Amino acid sequence: MARAFVGLGANLGDPVVQVTRALAALAELDDTRVVRTSSLYQTAPMGHADQPDYINAVVLLDTGLAPRALLDCLQGIERAAGRERSFRNAPRVLDLDLLLYGDRVIAAPGLVVPHPRMHERAFVLAPLLEIAPEAVVPGHGRAAELLRGAHDQVVRVLDHD
Repeated sequence: MARAFVGLGANLGDPVVQVTRALAALAELDDTRVVRTSSLYQTAPMGHADQPDYINAVVLLDTGLAPRALLDCLQGIERAAGRERSFRNAPRVLDLDLLLYGDRVIAAPGLVVPHPRMHERAFVLAPLLEIAPEAVVPGHGRAAELLRGAHDQVVRVLDHD
């Protein structure tokens, strides 16, 4: 079994519902167990700014799936939710990213781990640190140090009602 971290995000439709449904779908994956789930975070969009805020979270999985098989499952969950890939940083009904897979560094066509730019993004680092305070991003360092470098990005934990 490998420890894998998956980032979740949505800003179209009902983003809280989309992320919650995706978490349930992750719990149903073969040979995979949800270990921890972060709170939901509200964050401003990056890149293409003329779009609604995002709802983001990070989940820790124990999985027997190989990295490519896990990524294929994530993309299947996105497609089932209605994800369309129109342009980079476009609004989306659901985005699932394989952030970390153990301490592995993978650079293959269509699969890069650690996820590119995760080390620069507070919307990934804050929920990651909530569930894994000692997390390290291979090739970049401790997530806590990296988050300090993203201090200008506002992330807000959603209230639990």
